[in-house]
Amino acid sequence: MANTITLEQQIGKGEFNEVYRSGELAVKLFNKGYSKADVMNEAYIQARIEEVGGINIPKLHSIPLMNDRYGIVMDYIPGKNMAELIYENPKDTEKYIDKLVDIQMEIHTKRCPYLIKMRDKLADRINRSDLDEDKKFELLTMLDGSPKHNKVTHGDFTPHNIMVGEDGKIYILDWNHASQGNASADVARTYLWLCLHHKEIAELYLDMFCQKSRTDKRYVQRWMPVVAGARLIKKKDGEEELLRKWVDVVLYE
Repeated sequence: MANTITLEQQIGKGEFNEVYRSGELAVKLFNKGYSKADVMNEAYIQARIEEVGGINIPKLHSIPLMNDRYGIVMDYIPGKNMAELIYENPKDTEKYIDKLVDIQMEIHTKRCPYLIKMRDKLADRINRSDLDEDKKFELLTMLDGSPKHNKVTHGDFTPHNIMVGEDGKIYILDWNHASQGNASADVARTYLWLCLHHKEIAELYLDMFCQKSRTDKRYVQRWMPVVAGARLIKKKDGEEELLRKWVDVVLYE
């Protein structure tokens, strides 16, 4: 199939990939040398989520090798992501965040036993971080003592990954961090990302989620040191100081 794919305009770019349109398809083309196993795992997760039902995602088509670069070919969804819509319509921010919360809560009602367990994924990242051993032990103890759930969690649930199609349908993108685990940990990850990138709507999001799901805000906040510690392995500019502050918060009043 690789020979039949023509890359048209670039429509997105990530740290390890570029996304191109190819007619009615989108091609996520990974950087040369990017782990083949990670590409296959991302495609596997997306295929498993397709089977869950009740979650709108672009359909996976193939995994081609193009000029020594692996790609994932899926449906192209014309439209705008929710981050773009919030930027263009700031007065409607609350409406969009309300919808964001509804979508995330619906995802958490799903089950997919083939996904990796969230606690295993978080533990692996904490162990690979450059935190001192005492802090790692503290975070891993907190993680081990947390309630064990098996809900589908996106792992990177941000407005940028919610596509509103031209047909009005909602599509959820980028499932490579998905796992099965605790919904509040997933919420803590979204909240943390918003604190790092869109502080002005972070509290709105958390308040709205806790109110609609009837979740005690402190329950979500208790996950913050763990998810912050796990995110430290990304080593992104401008994030480390805030992440380490969250890691140092052990107990919320």
